[in-house]
Amino acid sequence: MQHFIPIFVGYDSRERAATNVLIDSLYQNSSSPISVTPIVLDQLSKQGLYWRNRDPKQSTDFSFSRFLVPFLMNYKGWAIFMDCDMLCRGDISQLWSLKDESKSIMCAKHIHEPIEKVKFLGETQSKYKMKNWSSLMLFNCSKCRNLTLDYVNNSSGLQLHQFHWLEEENLIGEIDKNDWNFLVDVQSLSSKSIKKNNPKLIHWTLGGPWFEDSLSSDKYFSDEWFEARKKVIEI
Repeated sequence: MQHFIPIFVGYDSRERAATNVLIDSLYQNSSSPISVTPIVLDQLSKQGLYWRNRDPKQSTDFSFSRFLVPFLMNYKGWAIFMDCDMLCRGDISQLWSLKDESKSIMCAKHIHEPIEKVKFLGETQSKYKMKNWSSLMLFNCSKCRNLTLDYVNNSSGLQLHQFHWLEEENLIGEIDKNDWNFLVDVQSLSSKSIKKNNPKLIHWTLGGPWFEDSLSSDKYFSDEWFEARKKVIEI
């Protein structure tokens, strides 16, 4: 039995501020003990766990390394992976309680068909089926043994992000995308709806307010992120 929630956060040096604010928001809102591990590419490379060359379509350092989570867990128990460009506004224990032992992974099944050609820092905006599904994943690690070091390091981006390593698509459980992994500027939500639905985990997939040239037109969540950062700095 796991007595704490293992959480892995994708790390990119260009988003250090975002990573720190996210981690603090997880600790501040959780009613259960959590353990947060940033996935740092250089560390994985030095340990001989990651050796693939950077893909031209790869927008972050953790585009592919996220799929090493089951290996890092020794294929035991459950673990959460999330992108660093998020802010947790609710109790992560509630997400943890949604684990379904009949599934190999669980995620928010977005239908995201971007119209823009670039996102943060001028990175290419790629279009593909199941986009953003892998930005938040609950791994049932014992059922993800196909994610070996060789597979993660040698498979294409689509093979990984479209879950070709699963025997069947019905092994992907669903998480409410309006609750967990709410996509800022992609999912429409009025100020009244925000107060009513109160998404618990928000995601700046187009680029967060920590970037000077952020593409986000949102103000409500951006102000909230700056307030969260202020609290981290004041500690």
